[in-house]
Amino acid sequence: MKINWTVRIKNPLWWAQMVCAVVLPILAYFGLAWEDMTSWVSIGDLLVRAVQNPVVVVSVLVSVFNALTDPTTSGVNDSKLAMSYQVPHKDIPNTGR
Repeated sequence: MKINWTVRIKNPLWWAQMVCAVVLPILAYFGLAWEDMTSWVSIGDLLVRAVQNPVVVVSVLVSVFNALTDPTTSGVNDSKLAMSYQVPHKDIPNTGR
């Protein structure tokens, strides 16, 4: 998998996607909401239960895979242009219109 990891880890949005890709399938499977996470012990217990459940593990893996791949390219690799970035690319607004 040719992914520009250096740029992705510099992007806060990517981190938010990864957290959601892991946490949300777990919360959904166990029928929990953010409000149910009231202590570090309860979060730890939930993660242990999640890792022991193959359905949850597969759901998390699929969710992470979906967050990793770039739907604008074919396959799972980043485009050649994206591989050349040193920092996350910022679009320049088109001021000509």
